[in-house]
Amino acid sequence: MELTPDDTVFFTVFGFAINATILFTWIVMAILTGASILITRNLRPDVPPNRWRTVLETIVLTIQGQIDEISARPDRRLLYFAGTLFLFIVTSNLLMIVPGWRSPTGSLSTTAALALAVLVAVPLFGVGSRGIGAYLHSYIEPNVIMLPFNIIGEFSRGLSLAIRLYGNVMSGAVIAAILLGVAPFFFPVVMDMLGLLTGVIQAYIFAILATVYISSATAVPDSVSAKELT
Repeated sequence: MELTPDDTVFFTVFGFAINATILFTWIVMAILTGASILITRNLRPDVPPNRWRTVLETIVLTIQGQIDEISARPDRRLLYFAGTLFLFIVTSNLLMIVPGWRSPTGSLSTTAALALAVLVAVPLFGVGSRGIGAYLHSYIEPNVIMLPFNIIGEFSRGLSLAIRLYGNVMSGAVIAAILLGVAPFFFPVVMDMLGLLTGVIQAYIFAILATVYISSATAVPDSVSAKELT
């Protein structure tokens, strides 16, 4: 039994193997891009919203509301980043009900890439919001002895994100395979429903944690805020 989509190779292009992870990632990207274009093609004040536009606006407003509750300094760019993470992961997971679908999030390379994106976004947002001097100074707070621990903490965050997402997706696949061997007619329906719920929850948790990490990097310390007020 192949547990990771990396093991399934469909074809090669110029000697480069296109496995299930790459192919289904492209499919998810095409679905999200195509749906965005179709839903927003008549995005004008004089055109009343249809049901799909209403659904999209509800999703965007919900994500923005979650960001506003977490971040003390809401940034529109954070909506784009966290929203993209959520939509990619949730779409990849929800399509698992399609026969033959291999979720890209079931590959450690995909989850590691998503975690790496968050790892890179944290200092970028931090520098953009607070300035490079103030952001780098946060690594030696409360004193310079904490520098290596703060650096290790940053990398451990990205590692924990990758392992958490990969572990949950793969554990679901293993449990489903075991149950299918025991009762192949009843358990598929149950596992599909459980997989849908788990997929949404994991996408939500990943996006929320990314928002928390970025918000902590962009937050102004209380001591700095007090100086600004005086």
